[in-house]
Amino acid sequence: MTFFKFSKLSAVLFCSLFLFLVSCSDENSKLDQEVAKIPMNIEVYRFDEIFYKASMEEVPAVKEQFPYLFPHEVSEQYWLNKKKDTLFAELNQEVEKKFKDLGSIPQEIEAFSKRAKYYFPAESDKKKFITVVSEVDITLKAVYADTLVFVSLDTYLGEDHKFYQGFAQYLRPEFNLNRMLPDLAENFIIQKMEQPTDRRFIGNLIHHGKILYGKKVLLPKVSKEDIIGYSADQLRWVELNEGEVWRYFMDEQLLYSTDLKLNKRFIDTAPFSKFYLEIDNEAPGRIGTWIGWQIVRSYMKNNNVTLQELLTKSTDEIFQQSKYKPKK
Repeated sequence: MTFFKFSKLSAVLFCSLFLFLVSCSDENSKLDQEVAKIPMNIEVYRFDEIFYKASMEEVPAVKEQFPYLFPHEVSEQYWLNKKKDTLFAELNQEVEKKFKDLGSIPQEIEAFSKRAKYYFPAESDKKKFITVVSEVDITLKAVYADTLVFVSLDTYLGEDHKFYQGFAQYLRPEFNLNRMLPDLAENFIIQKMEQPTDRRFIGNLIHHGKILYGKKVLLPKVSKEDIIGYSADQLRWVELNEGEVWRYFMDEQLLYSTDLKLNKRFIDTAPFSKFYLEIDNEAPGRIGTWIGWQIVRSYMKNNNVTLQELLTKSTDEIFQQSKYKPKK
């Protein structure tokens, strides 16, 4: 008799879950259809190839075509010298090997641009997608401007490439091609946010939570691992230990602290988060950003707010109205 009741209850729960998933799938399908209809004109320019292959005499014409890539304060001789630089030549040769054909990247940029315009209608429907070689400038890997999209191809050659051997091991996955769209989405979202002024730890958690939430909304088909930059094992760890991490933050009364060391321990990119406990060798870095993401997800689930509105909401409003309660 007990088994029958359990089975009946299970059937009801299963049906409810099935109907919920079908409903979500229908909503996502409708949204995808609306996004797909958005007109978007993407022009692709291989500046990396154009500049590298241009003769000395052709450089002025290249500067005229791409004036935003040639700062006025930099002399003409600088660019001429760069073309003669052996390291710059090697960078371009390696990029040419990896990206002789851009493959699906332009289509992915177009799809992202459409979704960005769906959530931010004021965005331009005309974009110039420009590939560059930045000499592995990790601060400018992907930039989404008003009508311009820049991607530094030399920062996506793959984590095992010889150019990245000088970087710490935990940083090298950032050079894989699957990080390109998340980098672009992060750059876009940050531009839509005001500079953070809340120095409290909870303020930093939610600031980074907004960024991760925005990235996932704009890149729904990209995995959570690639959105936050975790391996599958790291993601599994934070999902299983979310409740314990939150309990630690609460027990140690960290949320309203303004101690800057907390950022280094739980927010900044690092091989591990630092609880100063045995779990430190297991807890992936930036675990505070994961917690912030879950708080923001809970807030959006419990409040009728658009992505644009979310980015303007205060820390306290989001935290208080999130009803965040991690799994134990």
